[in-house]
Amino acid sequence: MKVFFDSSALVKRYVSEKGTDAVLALCDEASELGLSVICYPEIISALCRLRREKRIEGAQYVSAKLGIAQDLRDAVLCNITETTVLQSILLLEENPLRAMDAFHIAAAWEWGADLFVSSDLHQIKAAKKAGLTVRAVP
Repeated sequence: MKVFFDSSALVKRYVSEKGTDAVLALCDEASELGLSVICYPEIISALCRLRREKRIEGAQYVSAKLGIAQDLRDAVLCNITETTVLQSILLLEENPLRAMDAFHIAAAWEWGADLFVSSDLHQIKAAKKAGLTVRAVP
């Protein structure tokens, strides 16, 4: 099963919180893991925020950063193509989305994901509307 993770869901693989068990199980089920090229900086941004808020320690940050770097070696990285940009624009015109959230949906759609995983309610609704099979993780 080709599983595409949005950053909001994938970060739960590296930081234990509500939804982590579901994300880990989906990672185990996936035959291919798809990620947008913007996923890595978005997760690093989230980890930096958690570190600033003292919700994770420096060692946890380093461990999570290494974990995502390792996973990126095994994942299919979906680049931002002309098709992705055009699909993102359509998504933005029809849904209350942030640009980066639209890129994730468009990349998953272009890649042909069997399952799109997110924790963002607006993104989940837009992905369903775009015809993707969606799994929401808290």
